[in-house]
Amino acid sequence: MKNAIRCAAALLAGVSASGAMAQSSVTVYGLVDTGLVYTTNANAAGASITKMPSLTGSFPSRLGFRGSEDLGDGLQAVFTLEMGLSMDTGNMGQGNRLFGRQASVGLKGSFGTVTLGRQINMTYIAGQKADVLGPNLFAIGSIDPYLPNARSDNAIGYLGNFNNFVVGATYSTGRDASAAGGPAATGCPGEVAGNSKACRQITGLVGYETAEYGLNTSYDIMYGNVGAAGGLTSSDNSDKRITVNGYAKVGAGKIGAGIVDRTTRAVTGLTESDLYFLGVSYPVTPFSTLDVQVARRDTKNSSSDVDMVVARLTYYLSKRTAVYGALGRMKNSGTSAVALDAGGTVGAGMTQNGVMAGLRHSF
Repeated sequence: MKNAIRCAAALLAGVSASGAMAQSSVTVYGLVDTGLVYTTNANAAGASITKMPSLTGSFPSRLGFRGSEDLGDGLQAVFTLEMGLSMDTGNMGQGNRLFGRQASVGLKGSFGTVTLGRQINMTYIAGQKADVLGPNLFAIGSIDPYLPNARSDNAIGYLGNFNNFVVGATYSTGRDASAAGGPAATGCPGEVAGNSKACRQITGLVGYETAEYGLNTSYDIMYGNVGAAGGLTSSDNSDKRITVNGYAKVGAGKIGAGIVDRTTRAVTGLTESDLYFLGVSYPVTPFSTLDVQVARRDTKNSSSDVDMVVARLTYYLSKRTAVYGALGRMKNSGTSAVALDAGGTVGAGMTQNGVMAGLRHSF
């Protein structure tokens, strides 16, 4: 009996030692970014407004935890927990969710990475290198708020890179459990017995990307259900985006462009639009970068089109800290009411001009 106990103890000790030898790491990271913004024609009376924005400055503020464990034979366990921060009030972002930006766990190997949980989807990833402004307060995210907030709840995802060929996909059983998660919130939790389409979402990505140039295309379709936003109040309703994105280094600068073709089949009817954008990023000095972007949303069979132009200058005080300023103009035609600043307001059919300045620090 004593020998059996000794053998069992030795076996457990060996398992524990093996687990302790596995290499693992956890990284705490974050970004804090805010400033002041002034815009004209913030309401139908044409009044202007000065404010500290909630959603973003040059980048959305966040706090995150990222970790990995070496499982051997090139396999890793990985996780990401990332929360959004509203710097003007100190509240959490994405509808006051604890980890509203990302909450996923997965496995990574030579086959790519498979993840489970709330995660960024392929529409988000597709535009990252082509959109020179990114999730800036004045940017294409003002025209289509979904683009910089393309995340899916209850999702399984895959992303792989094979000799610069990039492929990826996500499948969500319930794409958005919050109706208060910012401008892109849709309130469609899904996972309804007897309705396999309710709040489902599928995204996909195929591309070829190098450090010097790249081209990709993505597909994204989301289905609705009772109570969902955007007129998608039935699982027969859908919102589909197909994007084509490209970028190329030209000397010290970069040119990025893309098209977002959108078709919405809502309870109110069919809406089709194309969003075009073109941008240039150039390092003016070793410590400063100028980004300029123009964009246009053409809504088919409608006069409610939108034209945007934005210029942003960023000066780096260090690798982690930067100050920035931006000028922008959003021209609304017809009954369109797209604000220049993401999450802001503008009078219908009015042109809005804006200026902002801010400070960013990453850690």
